[in-house]
Amino acid sequence: MNSFDWNDIPLILALARCGSMSAAARELGVDASTISRRVAAAEKELDLRLFLRDTTGYQLTAAGRTFVEYGHTVAGNVQAMLLASSRESQAAVGVVRISAIDFLFDFWLAGHLAALRAQHPGLELHLLADNNNVSFARGETDFALRLARPVEDAALVMRRLGELPMAVFGASQYAGVDSTHWSAQPWIGYDATLARLPETRWLERVVPRSQVALRVNGLGSMVQVCRAGVGLALLPCMMERMPGLVRLGGVEVTREVWLLSHRDAIGIGRIKVVADWLAASFAAASAYCRS
Repeated sequence: MNSFDWNDIPLILALARCGSMSAAARELGVDASTISRRVAAAEKELDLRLFLRDTTGYQLTAAGRTFVEYGHTVAGNVQAMLLASSRESQAAVGVVRISAIDFLFDFWLAGHLAALRAQHPGLELHLLADNNNVSFARGETDFALRLARPVEDAALVMRRLGELPMAVFGASQYAGVDSTHWSAQPWIGYDATLARLPETRWLERVVPRSQVALRVNGLGSMVQVCRAGVGLALLPCMMERMPGLVRLGGVEVTREVWLLSHRDAIGIGRIKVVADWLAASFAAASAYCRS
């Protein structure tokens, strides 16, 4: 029975219900020869005689009646399984993991989480503060937010959410300091591990190395020490809404924001809901940025 084809169950049930090959074929939309061939193959594999043919059509044997009785249960369970699976797939319910640098969680998404929760209380978000490569295939995350165009990968869906413009900010005591005096001010920069970032390269062109008073390895830390008055910093323009920070000029650097997800997850309800929420949240945050 290891080779029994479970797809034959609906054919056997139809023949038992209709009593003739032609009627079963019309009901299922297949050729009568297909039903005849598959029923014969099933009887051979099961080593059972399921039907006897007489002048009135096909009649079930005792073994056939037992098979059909259980077959109805199996078919019903399969239908219930498919329906439940479909509903689960379309529902915005369950865990969704998002990987990103902590800045995007702390200063962008945090303000939008309550609205998402109110609209979809069945969602459980896991925010994973990390900018390293993650494996979608191993289920390490469902989404990854990155500040650069990723390397092409056939398994990924890559969606460009937009641009993250960056400008010079300082604490309130730096208000009014224009670009002609920036090089004389103390600055906050990144450490050597982030030397390849566009922000780091911009700072090297504009500010003498001796004026960098503090180096950090994260954008969230840079925001906080800038607010504390340690020095000027190149920060995303959405920080204009942050109390204690003053924007001092126009856009100096622009980063792209990309949303990565697994191609096979596109049709899952909770994944689509969160993808649309991320796009809408970024659009709302970008509306505050001005050149």
